[in-house]
Amino acid sequence: MKADEAIANWSRPGATDFIHPSRGISEDAYWESGSRQAELLAQDIPAGVKVMDFGCGDGRVAIPLRALGYEVTAVDGSAGMVDALAANDPDLTAFQSDGTDFGSHLGRRKMDAVYCLAVLIHLDYASAEMLIRNLRAIVKKGGLLILDWPVADEPAEGVAWLDVTTWSEAQQEELAAELGLTRVDDQHVPWQVFRTT
Repeated sequence: MKADEAIANWSRPGATDFIHPSRGISEDAYWESGSRQAELLAQDIPAGVKVMDFGCGDGRVAIPLRALGYEVTAVDGSAGMVDALAANDPDLTAFQSDGTDFGSHLGRRKMDAVYCLAVLIHLDYASAEMLIRNLRAIVKKGGLLILDWPVADEPAEGVAWLDVTTWSEAQQEELAAELGLTRVDDQHVPWQVFRTT
């Protein structure tokens, strides 16, 4: 699915109900899952640094990560999601972006770490590759890019809203090498962690 189609789907009324499966259990379970993911991220990201959550949704992970002492900037392509985040934490720095216009929001400022969870899975290969390139461009040298970027023995490109796009390991390794991303061998998180060179 192209990025603009995914953003349109996440902008529909009620889309926040689909952000994470734990929301179907209870709101407490939903927010607890975000806190657990923030704690996992904190095991890799140095304390107190500048971090971007791209695809922040309503703040499920960004809010607890900020509570852990990080300087979090939350970004989402959907204005509705940014509004939902502001309702949950009006003091958290946030802006709307599809990932193509970071310069207009950040200027020349770069992040120590950027994480992007449950976004790439909804995009076609071309849209995901463009987003990864743009996210890489805003990470400081030696910083971290943490991606929910699933690999499969039989990769497939999702075509509908909640389909999951998967990549081959070779596709992932080729793009990472081209972008100067070195994989951090990290067994405790379910995402790919890369250091920029």
